[in-house]
Amino acid sequence: MTDSPSGAHDFIRDLIRRDNEAGTYGGRVQTRFPPEPNGYLHVGHAKAIVTNFGIAEDFGGVCKLRLDDTNPDTEEAEYVASIVDDIAWLGYTPDSVCHASDYFEQLYVWAEHLVEAGLAFVDDSDADTISEQRGTFSTPGVESPNRNRTPEENLDLLRRMRAGEFADGARVLRAKIDMAHENMQMRDPVMYRIRHAHHHRTGDAWCLYPTYDWAHGQSDAIEGVTHSLCSLEFESHRPLYDWFLAHLPLDGPAPTQREFARLELTHTITSKRRLRTLVEDKVVSGWDDPRMPTLRGLRRRGYPAAALRAFCEAVGVTRTNSRKAIEEFESFVRRELNTTAQRRMAVLRPLKLVLTNWPTDADGNPVVEHFEVANHPDDPEAGTRLVAFSGELWIEADDFAEVPPPKFFRLSPGREVRLRGAYFVTATDVVTDEAGEVVAVHATYDPASRGGNSPDGRKVKSTMHWVSAHHAADATVALYDRLFTTEVPGEATGEPLDDLNPASLELLTGCKVEAVLAETEPGEVVQFERLGYFAADTTEPLTFHRTVGLRDEWASVQKRQA
Repeated sequence: MTDSPSGAHDFIRDLIRRDNEAGTYGGRVQTRFPPEPNGYLHVGHAKAIVTNFGIAEDFGGVCKLRLDDTNPDTEEAEYVASIVDDIAWLGYTPDSVCHASDYFEQLYVWAEHLVEAGLAFVDDSDADTISEQRGTFSTPGVESPNRNRTPEENLDLLRRMRAGEFADGARVLRAKIDMAHENMQMRDPVMYRIRHAHHHRTGDAWCLYPTYDWAHGQSDAIEGVTHSLCSLEFESHRPLYDWFLAHLPLDGPAPTQREFARLELTHTITSKRRLRTLVEDKVVSGWDDPRMPTLRGLRRRGYPAAALRAFCEAVGVTRTNSRKAIEEFESFVRRELNTTAQRRMAVLRPLKLVLTNWPTDADGNPVVEHFEVANHPDDPEAGTRLVAFSGELWIEADDFAEVPPPKFFRLSPGREVRLRGAYFVTATDVVTDEAGEVVAVHATYDPASRGGNSPDGRKVKSTMHWVSAHHAADATVALYDRLFTTEVPGEATGEPLDDLNPASLELLTGCKVEAVLAETEPGEVVQFERLGYFAADTTEPLTFHRTVGLRDEWASVQKRQA
């Protein structure tokens, strides 16, 4: 196949088209997504997933998931399971799930091949010495005194390293390239280090573990990857990637590495180390805290996978790193949820509204009416539901003002408003507590306005949501602000955690919601009318997380930037 069905064009897809036209890989396209299982995937990984899987799909190829499990000190089976699950949630199915540890034996065999060819040596220098030997961008490196060991001596030492004869850090295997190379990645990089640590897959079979640079390209070659797509920070690693492959006895053409811009958002960090600090210091409740940029956190907050995919596709595959406004991302979330989320009524800060002229039955109990309300105004197939209405209701506290400010069109003494789908009501009086705070509003309703329709053509300037007091369910609602106060966390101090927002979470209890919300499936997102989109918690019943508000903040950002 020489073109992608989508017809999309970017520098990587154009490269693949040229390779296909030249027959470089026989028209075959294979990519891979290679995360290290040392934490949970975040929004930046989503861009890499969408890119790798999307490009493979475009050209009728395959994409594999390869867990880069080369560091036993930080990796856990828990993270492997979470990565597999997150990719499935995002909507992709790997052609297969592989591990770098699957190739430990072949990688070692190839390491011996380089040693025997005089292209790798065992170095006794410690990590600090090796770092100093590398030099700087303006000064060449210094060759290790062990660099000229014979292949026979190096091979003996390497085999003894594998056998566990030496302590952690006592020796490393380095490639022998060029300590004066302008690219510091080429200055005799480390290939293996000694770690007497238990590996979550290979157990105690190995005490010699490959570095990322040594495992990466060779794993690509073993798997048959054609195009190895990385983020831009690996651009300087590409000459080393190519050097290793050029000096190994491969069958067929070597993979091609190309780099693309990673995804960064304002008010967000994607450093695994700092995200782990947030969890360990209990700044957040865990990796799936809805304020976290992890896929687990986004998922729990109610961000649809379809919106995340669409956003990553819209960002596209470029060569220049940039930071996207989080408001732009939220606009994709809002657009998707506007189509899919059913509507419900909920009162987050309840204030009692008593209709003093509401009828009672023969026993003196308030009459209960039911109104048929659409579940989605633009989707008739979503159906309708019956909503109970009686003489006592809950309304939002900020929908009433005893002394209304200018341009306040909601409920106030003497003012008439529409209760959504029910009646016109007019406030007549208030009940206050000892502190003078309004605890209830008295009002009258117009029986002729049933269904919220004007009986005589008169107009009102506000339509408010409500919940019947005798039919409401109590709920807990979490409202979220940005986790970081600045657009670029740490820009001023160098430490992103200095810019944490202490008001990033507001937890409301005693919220009043339609009883039908108790039937909301865990993880399902609904729109609370006039308030925003809210996701049902995955474990706690009648607990909701605000996903995004209704206001399109991205439009405001664009207007400011214009």
